[in-house]
Amino acid sequence: MGQYLPIVVLTALAVVFAALSLVASKVLAPNRPNSAKDAPYECGIVPSRESPERFPVSFYLVAMLFIMFDIEIIFAYPYAVAHETLGAFGFWEMVAFSAVFFVAFVYVVARGALEWGPMKKNVSVSDVAAMPVSGAGIKVVGLDGRLAPVTKEAVLKEDVTV
Repeated sequence: MGQYLPIVVLTALAVVFAALSLVASKVLAPNRPNSAKDAPYECGIVPSRESPERFPVSFYLVAMLFIMFDIEIIFAYPYAVAHETLGAFGFWEMVAFSAVFFVAFVYVVARGALEWGPMKKNVSVSDVAAMPVSGAGIKVVGLDGRLAPVTKEAVLKEDVTV
């Protein structure tokens, strides 16, 4: 139990420091509210209109992919250095670790993390799938609201999975 004493002490010090910092900021900070501070934009520029569309979430998904692969590289390097001493257990741990990251990557790509550009909002995949096309069993993939106008001819010219 004595070996955990430094960890417990440092955790307690961190909690006390955080609590004291919050209390000190409430007690010592000046409190002078005004309308400029209560406004949604404190930079001094009053917005004249709403933005046309929201910031794309794809940006954040790509950032998360970047962080995921950085973490994977950070953990793969020590394995590459000491793979002989880790043996089969280390190998299977790295396979499991990489599989988790691969599943996360596939999920994020399936959610559209790498598809950029404005979305077309008036056509859905179900509308395209309902169009009569020649040949049975055509599955339309990847046309969910993208820029190009979706017509029956465009569907036939695109790469479709049969």
